[in-house]
Amino acid sequence: MVATGIDLRPLWQQLIAKLIDGTIDEGEGLDLSLIAQLLGDKQTGLAIQNEILVSHRLFRSPCAVKSPLLRVLALAAATDIGSNTPIEFLLENSGIELTTLYVTSEAELPNPLPDHDVAIVIASDSEDCRDALRKIARAMPNWPRPLLNPPHLVGNLDRDKLHGVLRGIEGLEIPATAAVTRVCLSELSRSAMAPFDIAAEFTFPVIVRPRGSHAGAGLAKIEDPVAMGRYLGERCEQEFFISRYVDYSGDDSLFRKYRIVVIDGRPYACHLAIADRWDVWYLNAGMSLSASKRCAEETFMRTFESGFAERHRAALSGLINRIGLDYFTVDCAEARSGSLLIFEADNTAIVHNMDPPDIFPYKAPQMRKVFDAFAAMLQRRAGRTREKAA
Repeated sequence: MVATGIDLRPLWQQLIAKLIDGTIDEGEGLDLSLIAQLLGDKQTGLAIQNEILVSHRLFRSPCAVKSPLLRVLALAAATDIGSNTPIEFLLENSGIELTTLYVTSEAELPNPLPDHDVAIVIASDSEDCRDALRKIARAMPNWPRPLLNPPHLVGNLDRDKLHGVLRGIEGLEIPATAAVTRVCLSELSRSAMAPFDIAAEFTFPVIVRPRGSHAGAGLAKIEDPVAMGRYLGERCEQEFFISRYVDYSGDDSLFRKYRIVVIDGRPYACHLAIADRWDVWYLNAGMSLSASKRCAEETFMRTFESGFAERHRAALSGLINRIGLDYFTVDCAEARSGSLLIFEADNTAIVHNMDPPDIFPYKAPQMRKVFDAFAAMLQRRAGRTREKAA
C-alpha cells in the first residue's frame, strides 16, 4: 500500500477504534504496529507490538492455495520492521504456508513446536534480536525439522564482525568498521584523538552511522573534526559504527550500488541503483525517472551470470562460503581496482516485486526467478529430511 502511494491513516484510525473498544484481534494488532512504524512512529509501533506479544506470539499469513505445498515456520524477534527478514515477499503466490513465531525474552519456546516442514531464522544480528538468537541456538540441537539460517551464523553479520569474517578473500574489498561510543566520536570532534587511533587504516573522511539503524538513517560522511561535532549535535544516539570511506564512483562520476541475493549458495541479481551521490540506495537513485539507468539495471540482470557474477566469481564464492547462511543479501559495488567492494551482508534486506511493471518490465521475471529459487530451496531441505525419515 505504501509503495503504491496509498494513505495509511484511514486504516490506522479504523484499527485504533477497534483497539479502543476492545474488538481488535492479535493479527490486526500487529498490522497496527507496522502501520505506526511505516508512518514514522517507531516508538508507538513497538509499544503496540510488545503489548500484542504478551499474549500471542504465533501468526499465520494468508496462503495462495487451500492445501499448502509446504509449511514454513519463521522465527522472528520482537523488534522493528527492519530487523526481521520480510519473508512474506519471498513467498508471495508460492503456495507455501507461512507461520511466524515471535521468540521473546519473556516466554519459552512452545512445546511442542507448531507443526512445520522447515524452519528459518528471520531475526537479524541487531542488539534487540540477540536474546531471541540465543534462545533459538539453545533449542537448535533438538529441533525436529531442518532449521535454516542458524543463529550462530546470523550473528556474524553485524558490520564490525563482517569485516573480520571476509578479510583476505581474493578479489574482495571490505572497508574496516568499528563500533564506537558517542564519547569516542566526541573525542574525534575535539581532535583529542585521530581516526587512526581507532583503527590503523582510518583517516578522514570517515563514514558514521548509528548502531542498529536501517536504510541510511543517520548515515553521514564526515570530512573533519568540525563536521563530526555538527553531526553529534544532530544525533542523540550513544553507539555508532565508523568505517573507512571508499570512493567507488565510475569514470562517469556516478556511483553504482548492487544488491545480490544468495539462495542455497547461489547468487542472484536483485537490483542496481545508480546515482551521483555516494550514499545511494534504490529509493534515492531516481531509477524510475531515467531510462538509461533502467537500461543499465536490465542489462545487469540479464547478463548477471556471464557478466557480474563471472567477473567476481572468486570473491562471491569466498564470501558465500565464509558467511555460510542459506539465505542472505549483499550490498556491494565494483571498486576502481576491479575488486568486489562489500558494504554489508544482511538476512533482513527487502527483496520484493513491488516496482510498477509498466516502468520496470524486466524486474518481475527476475524477481520471480529469485522467489522460485527460495521456494525450491525450502522444498529441497524439507524433502531431504523426509527422505532420511523414510
